[in-house]
Amino acid sequence: MAGDVEDRKSTSGVLFCFGRSLVSWQSQKQPMVALLSCEAEYIAASTAACQGIWLGRLLGSFYGKAASVATIHIDNQSTIQLCKNPVFHGQSKHIETRFHFIRDCVESGQFTLRKIHTDDQLTDILTKVLGRDRSKLLRSKLGVIDVRNN
Repeated sequence: MAGDVEDRKSTSGVLFCFGRSLVSWQSQKQPMVALLSCEAEYIAASTAACQGIWLGRLLGSFYGKAASVATIHIDNQSTIQLCKNPVFHGQSKHIETRFHFIRDCVESGQFTLRKIHTDDQLTDILTKVLGRDRSKLLRSKLGVIDVRNN
């Protein structure tokens, strides 16, 4: 689960697309050790919400209207349940309060959550060591081309 073998902290990966175009991405070590993979993804979802709000405001300033509701793709059903549950319970009471921001965003309708298959999780390219074939596939899905071969 943990990306860093020294401090056991996971890496959050966030990608934003406008239409089919990748417009923003972020890969960052999480500030705390997650005890479960769903917690690491919960922290990443909160990071995505923060960046998504900023991007929505930026796009709104370009187009003169508020951005539409964005969808956060998550490949972990437990994470989705944690994001949708506004009640603090045993599984999340140790998570820093600032990461519960995602719950407010989902409850207010700023973001929707969508369960996707792990094979379709594009952010893996930002958070994991991947084999050549998987890396090539994800780069292709993101529209990233290898200029050396073109």
